[in-house]
Amino acid sequence: MLIPVILSGGSGTRLWPLSRELYPKQLLPLVGKGTMLQETLARVAGVEGLGAPVVVCNESHRFLVAEQILEAGIKPQAIVLEPVGRNTAPAVAVAAMVAISDAPSGAKTPQSDPLLLILPADHVIRDVKAFRAALEIGRKAAAEGKLVTFGVVPSKPETGYGYIKRAEGAGPAFPIDRFVEKPDLATAKAYVESKQYFWNSGMFLFRASTVLGELRELAPQIYEACAQAVTGSKRDLDFTRLPAKEFGACPSDSFDYAVMEKTKHGVVVPLDAGWSDVGSWSALHEAIPCDEEGNVTLGDVLTADSHGNYLHSTSRLVAAVGLQDHVVVETKDAVLVAPKNRVQDVKELVNQLKKQGRYETSLHREVFRPWGSYDSIDHGQRFQVKRLSVKPGASMSLQLHHHRAEHWIVVSGTARITRDDEVFLLEENQSTYIPLGTKHRIENPGKIPLHIIEVQSGGYLGEDDIVRFEDRYGREGEK
Repeated sequence: MLIPVILSGGSGTRLWPLSRELYPKQLLPLVGKGTMLQETLARVAGVEGLGAPVVVCNESHRFLVAEQILEAGIKPQAIVLEPVGRNTAPAVAVAAMVAISDAPSGAKTPQSDPLLLILPADHVIRDVKAFRAALEIGRKAAAEGKLVTFGVVPSKPETGYGYIKRAEGAGPAFPIDRFVEKPDLATAKAYVESKQYFWNSGMFLFRASTVLGELRELAPQIYEACAQAVTGSKRDLDFTRLPAKEFGACPSDSFDYAVMEKTKHGVVVPLDAGWSDVGSWSALHEAIPCDEEGNVTLGDVLTADSHGNYLHSTSRLVAAVGLQDHVVVETKDAVLVAPKNRVQDVKELVNQLKKQGRYETSLHREVFRPWGSYDSIDHGQRFQVKRLSVKPGASMSLQLHHHRAEHWIVVSGTARITRDDEVFLLEENQSTYIPLGTKHRIENPGKIPLHIIEVQSGGYLGEDDIVRFEDRYGREGEK
């Protein structure tokens, strides 16, 4: 059996302002119709002997991840929640321990010792047929006890990726000579010309027992900490929660460094399939077909005499005149304008925002919750206006606020309202008032989305002014 292990733990902001810490790029539809997570799952759909995936993600992304997997029509074996980020070696370790039937002690039979295909959820692969052909080569090597990494055949000298040099030997799965860090341009050119180096994709394939044995030998601290975390894990709704103390004690390390650079059983399978990790706006521009002027335009965009640009609008018209080789990205709460050769400097803007304590690094204006979403459409001194969207059959928590009152107006749908001891229905164009300190809840008992305009008033309107009493999504202790 082949089990996809989807690593969706990243929370980077290299594609800010579209990607945020709580809404990272793997959860966005950046290239295809689906999100990058959904495209990753679709890439292996239909592969012979495929088992249900194991997904490892950040705890704060859990509801978005679960909903996107559900939308893809997939029932995962497990969604493992990392309470803190510890890089890819611990993520692979816990996934292997969860996937194997008698984790963490090791497999005893072929049926309980699956092959694990490790796939980061934020990659683009244009040629799925070529990817699957490489997968079959790797599958055979992994079944023979090898630890397989997929090395991308470089299309150009690239200084933003690490490289893998293959050793002399017969293919199509080549022994590994060494891993090398990101090179300078001259070195990268030499690597490409030699035809012995590949970009390090971060995708792997091996048998569960094999990788656990290598982790136990080569990275014992990671192995032991992850074994304790998996042993102490708890099932919560659709999630497997790792205990914060045990998993937090695990060393943070990449799987490359912890295992692949040290193992004697590593091999590299060349992959020529239009791969990209979409690590910058310029990389995303290259991953999407452009028009005859070299522009990628997404959303409501108009251009005149503009060439070689990436122009992305999410909520309003973006118009460009005489623009050359730029990235322009508009969201509801931020606009980025940068020359394509400076997009790596976006991290400096993100650092400034963090120093100022601004929310734009972590959240979009529209915030997604397991029950739906809310969009802060206006705010000022002592007031805030939100648009709430509640999914059919969903319910907010029973809660109260110490510092604000709320007015609710139903725009469409039907709302079941709890207000202290009262429970009543509100239809379209009806409204109610929730005084400060009153227990309250909104439910959608209908079959269509419920849309409500919420007007908050009070001395403090922060999201941390919330006390939950009941919550079907297990968030009682969260803000």
